[in-house]
Amino acid sequence: MAAITEIPGPKGLPLLGSALDLRRDSLDVFLRARRDHGDVVRLSAGPPGVRTVLHCVFSAEGVQQILASQAANFRKDNRFYEELRQSAGNGLLTAQDADYRRQRRLIQPLFTKRQVDTYATAVTLEADGTVERWRDAADGVVDVVREMDRLALRTVSRILFGADVEAAVDVIHDNFPVVSEYVTRRGFSPLNPPRSWPLPSNRRAEAASQAVYAVCDRIIAERRAADATADTASTGTASASASAEGDDLLSLLSRASSEEDGSLDAAELRDQVLVFLVAGHETTATSMAFALHLLARHPEVRKRAQEEADRLPSGRAPSAADLDELPYLTRVLKETMRLYPAAPVVGRRSVEAAEVDGHLIPAGADVLVLPWVTHRHPDLWDDPERFDPDRFTPEREAARHRYAWFPFGGGPRACIGQHFSMLESVLALAALLRSYDLEAVDTEVALTAGITLQATGPARVRVRARG
Repeated sequence: MAAITEIPGPKGLPLLGSALDLRRDSLDVFLRARRDHGDVVRLSAGPPGVRTVLHCVFSAEGVQQILASQAANFRKDNRFYEELRQSAGNGLLTAQDADYRRQRRLIQPLFTKRQVDTYATAVTLEADGTVERWRDAADGVVDVVREMDRLALRTVSRILFGADVEAAVDVIHDNFPVVSEYVTRRGFSPLNPPRSWPLPSNRRAEAASQAVYAVCDRIIAERRAADATADTASTGTASASASAEGDDLLSLLSRASSEEDGSLDAAELRDQVLVFLVAGHETTATSMAFALHLLARHPEVRKRAQEEADRLPSGRAPSAADLDELPYLTRVLKETMRLYPAAPVVGRRSVEAAEVDGHLIPAGADVLVLPWVTHRHPDLWDDPERFDPDRFTPEREAARHRYAWFPFGGGPRACIGQHFSMLESVLALAALLRSYDLEAVDTEVALTAGITLQATGPARVRVRARG
């Protein structure tokens, strides 16, 4: 059967196409596009001459082709990733080709299951801190979006920097939202003024980026100076510097090397630190926040998850070894990531023309795969808007297409931090559920798509200490 060259899509306005609709609510536009036009849809936005054309792929088969079987033809060459590179460096999230392969080989040993399990202590330490903070919540009400952002950022900062947690948390929390909004706006705008122009938006974004870079540079420099001092005082063994600041992730990154790939230079090290601070906290924070919000809205699910968490040994915080004892809470988290994928839109650009799910995608096309839509596809999910953790029993998972659910991407660019995100989220949720009952104050939360899924309003939950 020949590929379909005429890809359907909404007509939009004569001059602006779907630009205004995408600005108002892009997530709803994508859902309606699949419903009205099928699994491969063409969207145009902007005036003629500078119009952006998006090829959206919604089927599990199509997603697999883009991310896995034809991954070499669909690259991170689009405008969004270029803007992200300019603001956050050429780390693992944005690097390509030889740079990416070298970085991945150097960093992969730091994210094996065995290594990631050692980060559990930092997770439970910060989760316990949140448990204590909530005891003083006014009227027992907390905004779980803000709280989980704080928890996830403190956790990844502690894992990265050890004792230097506070040095990074406030700077990242205050400045990275400015960078995120700037990158997203420029990444999807058909016309952008040069970054060098002295516009208020450019100046704000540059100041925010430099603030984030500066705190990372300072901590890295201090760590390397401490390691060098330890080396001088040591007996000269190659591993002596490990004792200078322990085995936090920054120390491990600093020492990562191989005969084939060398080691990370100062700029590369900073870029990796930024990737882990951003990708390692925003995505996990989103998953934890909406898991708590869904549990607060579904008391029968919450009680079942609490009963499971309560069966863990008392008198100590949950550990990595307890993950196997929390299968239902893990299913809660996976169902949360189905309904609220932290990366709702994933972009690529085609190198050559290619057939995807029976349609011909032209060379040089901007292509989107969308967990937000595929995770709600009625051919893949019964009653897709319903919250049902038991969709993720082993039997039901095995019966589904691999790319019906892909919150961590897939193929050669699958997220390196999958196990860490699951570990952090499940252990932190277990600690919070053992201490508190939850009741939703806000039943609906307004959303938008930035670099990650963003709540545009509060997600307030009333927490009550359990006896």
